[in-house]
Amino acid sequence: MNNDYYSKSYMPGIIKWGKITMLLGITLCFLPALVISFVYGYMPPAAAILTGLLSQVSVSGAFYIVEPISYFPILGIPGTYLTFLSGNTSNMRVPCSSVAQEAADVEFGTEQGSIISTIGIAVSVMVGLVILTVGAVGGNAIVGMMPAGMKEALNYLLPALFGAVFGQFAISRPKLAAVAAVIAIGMTWLLRNGFLDFMPGKNPPSYLVILIAVFGSIFAGRLIYKKELQVPEEEKTEAK
Repeated sequence: MNNDYYSKSYMPGIIKWGKITMLLGITLCFLPALVISFVYGYMPPAAAILTGLLSQVSVSGAFYIVEPISYFPILGIPGTYLTFLSGNTSNMRVPCSSVAQEAADVEFGTEQGSIISTIGIAVSVMVGLVILTVGAVGGNAIVGMMPAGMKEALNYLLPALFGAVFGQFAISRPKLAAVAAVIAIGMTWLLRNGFLDFMPGKNPPSYLVILIAVFGSIFAGRLIYKKELQVPEEEKTEAK
């Protein structure tokens, strides 16, 4: 790969157009509400807006911090722009990105990995559009013909997908996977038994489980990585 082209031409262009498309996407998201409020005069009271804001932030506010940090090492900069503009982050973009990099045998977080990630995400967006179109047209009819057991099984698709992605990374980093699993299981047990009910916001505060699991795993990964770096140094010292 031409590193000069990647850093001096490719990435600046990606960042430039990524910012433009993200700002355009944000504007278009607010456009219907702005038109209804200022053109047609259906402006909700300030108290209702504040109540809705606080309710939404209490439910999904943690994701604004957790998702960019936890997904960026897999997605890369171009993939992050694509993912957060197109949506379906955890259930489609991240798995497609990781599988594409595994199939291409590139390392996560590298320039090669960033490019392969972008290709995988872009393909998933195009395939997703086709599937969503078919689903929007005939989805209700297809689901209506399914047996009750199959409909119930669809509820387990997302947990199964998360488990598959976790297993994929656990193979290469078993120590970190074990620590992450212990943190997540422990926090989930505390949540379900009411030990976290004193926290503000959504009740139960499931956002706290996500925050602790993500940042706890990051901290543990850093400690494990430092320890692994120290082992070769100690071996070199003993050899001398």
